[in-house]
Parts: sequence; structure tokens; C-alpha cells
Amino acid sequence: MDLVEVTPRLHMLRFPIGQAYLWRDGGGPGAELTLVDAGNATSAPEIEAAIRSLGPDPAALRRIVLTHCHRDHVGAAAELSARYGAEVVAHRLEAPVIRGERPVPEPVLLDWERPLYAHGLTVPEAPPTPVHREVEDGADLGFGDGAYAVHSPGHTDGSIAVHLPRRGVLFTGDCVAGVQQVMMLGVFNTDRERALESFRRLAALKPAVACFGHGDPVTEDTAAVLAAAAAHDSAAVA
Repeated sequence: MDLVEVTPRLHMLRFPIGQAYLWRDGGGPGAELTLVDAGNATSAPEIEAAIRSLGPDPAALRRIVLTHCHRDHVGAAAELSARYGAEVVAHRLEAPVIRGERPVPEPVLLDWERPLYAHGLTVPEAPPTPVHREVEDGADLGFGDGAYAVHSPGHTDGSIAVHLPRRGVLFTGDCVAGVQQVMMLGVFNTDRERALESFRRLAALKPAVACFGHGDPVTEDTAAVLAAAAAHDSAAVA
């Protein structure tokens, strides 16, 4: 796993497939940590080591916000929550899947996506994971000076992005992907048209920093690049 500073308060935890993000509110012993997504099912030791390398104790982990139900995002959430008492947060529509009460929805794959999807299935399955708080669009997530959930369906029905408007940061989940500083609609969608609608909604938020489930964050000219990418992908499908 690679640990990459995005901003002084924000680090990316990059795994062989997918990534998670660690946000820190405050400093010193009173710091509170939030994890946005949780890597894969074997990631807990690496996440703990990453937290310690930055100074805090993993016991400062207060919440784990899951952008959606896929195995490379839910991964270590159950283990970390059980160990440190962190609250697991997800959209109401996604919660039954994360808990293992409903199957993971199958994507409608484009031909070129099929080998990529098969590769993604090499990630170990996530165990059934408790969701302590089910949220809707606009819900206050309790960190980052006003972070809130943005319902962004299409990748899955209950996918969310996480927007920190006062910090200019947007976590897109898998609605948007970054490839060599180029943004594009994420892959493996259950409903591509809805995903494009969500992409346009996220672009309208005009973040200064965009963090993806796959691909390096974008920190320069982000709003313009995101808007151009959303317009390009929408035009390509029209």
C-alpha cells in the first residue's frame, strides 16, 4: 500500500486495486479521523500502520463512510469498526447489500470493461459489514467542517459522493475515475445513464480537489477539468 498526501489534512491510501482516503480533523491527541472507504478485506493492518505513521492512534478513527457496496471499498470496514468503535455510514439503499442481506448488484458491462471487471474480482470478498447509520442525499456526515452525502446513483443504486464545501474537496467514489490526470465516467455501472447524470451533478459542485475510488486525485484546475470531462462523456453517449 502507498500512502500519499493530498492536502495536509487528507491522505490517500492506495492499494493494488482501489484506494481509500483518510481525513483528519484537529491535531494532537484530540484529532478525529474519518476514513472514506476501507480498502479490501485484508487491508486493516496496513490502514492501522498508515495512521500510526502520520502520528495519531488508530483509536482516533471515529467513522468510516462507504461510498458504495463493492468489495474493494467495504473491505476492512467491519474489522476496523469492531476494533475501534468507528461508526460505519452508508446510503440507505446500499446498507442491505453491505450487511450481506442482499446480493451485490451486477453491472451492465461494455465489451471493453469485461477483462477489467474479471481482474477486479480477484480482490477478496468483503465480509458482511454492519452499517450503523443509513443516510440520504444531503445528510451531514459529521466531519470536515460540514461534509455531506451526495447521492450519485448509476454505479450502484446507493452510491454516494462526499462533499466538503468549506474545504473544496469532493470524494466521488466510483462515479468518476482518474486516469493520468484525466477524468472519466467510472466503469462497471448498473445504469450508465444515471451514472452520467450523477457525473454532471458532481461536476456542478466545482471542487478544488477531486478524489476518486480509482486513479490519482486532481488538485489543479479541478472544477474546469471535471466539467469538461462530464460534458465530453455525456456528448459521447448522446
